[in-house]
Parts: sequence; structure tokens; C-alpha cells
Amino acid sequence: MRTTFMANAQNVQKEWFIVDAAGQTVGRLASQVAMVLRGKHKPTFTPHVDCGDHVIIINAEEVVFTGKKLEQKLYRHHTGYAGGLKEVAAKDMLQRHPERVLMHAIKGMLPKNSLGRKLLTNVRIYAGTEHNHEAQQPKELKF
Repeated sequence: MRTTFMANAQNVQKEWFIVDAAGQTVGRLASQVAMVLRGKHKPTFTPHVDCGDHVIIINAEEVVFTGKKLEQKLYRHHTGYAGGLKEVAAKDMLQRHPERVLMHAIKGMLPKNSLGRKLLTNVRIYAGTEHNHEAQQPKELKF
């Protein structure tokens, strides 16, 4: 008789991975990191369970946009007040807060529910090469 495997919190094995974002395209990197965060690279993937791994991204300041996105892409948010729409160009966002560029891209590729919000806590993004997760002994992940 065949049985179906469904992961739950007790039988999920989580690992730590480190990704070097230097020279990588923002969208391509974000889609691959989102897949690892979700756990789709594992044979035990279960859609409604957090079975993904932890990902550390370094060198976020060295990511690349294709085409004219660096000048034309805008990040928008609203303050909640009348006339409170704020726009920041990708070029300015990459200079001031390079980790937010990748966080925004990865967030858009995760589910829009409570599981997606929980999965987003499993990614750590750093602008430079320094991070404080050596104790977790992360494995290098290449795309």
C-alpha cells in the first residue's frame, strides 16, 4: 500500500545556506532564494508547512539590474495621509539601503499569507561581506 508523506514541524530538517549576491541579477537571485526559503528544492515539500531552509545573503550592494531598471524602476509606499505617496528610484534605494532591494524582490515571490510572512524571517541580508552567523556553519549555495 502506498502512503503519502506530509511534513510537519517535528520532521522538518532545516539547514543554513550562504549566497554571494555580487554580480547577480536581482530578480533571478530572488526567485531562486524564494524557492529555497519555501522548501521546493526538497523532496519532502509540503505547501502548507514551513519546510524551507535559512538563507544568508551577503554583498547585497553589488547586485545588478538589467536594462534601464536602475534609473526607471520605482519603489512606492503610502504613508496613510492624503497625498502621502512616496517614490524612491532603484538607484537611490540601492545606495542607501541595498538589503531592502533584495528583501522587496524576495517578498514578492513568496505566498501572500501568514506562511509567507513567516518564511521571510528565514532570510538575512547584509550589504557587505560580514555577517554574524558563523556559528550556524552555513553551506555555500551557488546558482
